[in-house]
Amino acid sequence: MYVVDLNCDMGESFGSYTIGRDEEMMNYVTSVNIACGYHAGDPSIMKKTVRMAIQYGVGIGAHPGLPDLAGFGRRPMEISPEEAYDMVVYQVGALQGFVQAEGGQLQHVKPHGALFNMAAKNRPLADAVAKAVYDVDASLILFGLAGSELIHAGKAAGLKTASEVFSDRTYQQDGSLTSRREPNALITDHEEAVNQVIRMVKERKVSTLQDIDIDIDAETICIHGDGASAVDFAKYIREAFEESGIQLEAIGSVLSR
Repeated sequence: MYVVDLNCDMGESFGSYTIGRDEEMMNYVTSVNIACGYHAGDPSIMKKTVRMAIQYGVGIGAHPGLPDLAGFGRRPMEISPEEAYDMVVYQVGALQGFVQAEGGQLQHVKPHGALFNMAAKNRPLADAVAKAVYDVDASLILFGLAGSELIHAGKAAGLKTASEVFSDRTYQQDGSLTSRREPNALITDHEEAVNQVIRMVKERKVSTLQDIDIDIDAETICIHGDGASAVDFAKYIREAFEESGIQLEAIGSVLSR
């Protein structure tokens, strides 16, 4: 039997601006990554999203990003490992406070956007992120791009890690995601996206834009909740997994076996 986690970024609204259909998506995912106020979100949104996650019984993760609301945390910044450490401690601690106040438990940490991609390739930055997570709570699971420096850093720091793959993104030969600046970065066809991720789970392979198969570990799968057809895709991928014999379960339960 194949068992994987299905995660989604949430809590990315800000003030009077609403992004995503969070509550609807809660019906289909097993873990959520909640923005911590740097790239998106605010204290009220964080509290509301934590409450929803507890209500729906999904795993709760902190989603720390770069301090760039205007760029949604997707623009790289030159930061030192020490700055990365401070940013992650600050944001994870903030979300952890809301989780504890609401009677829940924080399950994992997944860096957002540019911070995620930077830490995937920059080992000193990855080490700083992993140390920040460990120092806040050594029981937390660190999400990172499958095969990346962030996964290696997490393991070296003594953390449980979850190798993440993306259903709607294309891959490069080195295992990295195709930059969103490129026109072919996203997979918009639902069937193509589902077929890619099912192969990643069952065969541990993915075809790159260079038409080369590479090995990949798929422990948690990211779907995005801010697109026009996000809920339809979430429902579609869940049904496809059931038909393919893939069971969905929160990553905390999967890794505790």
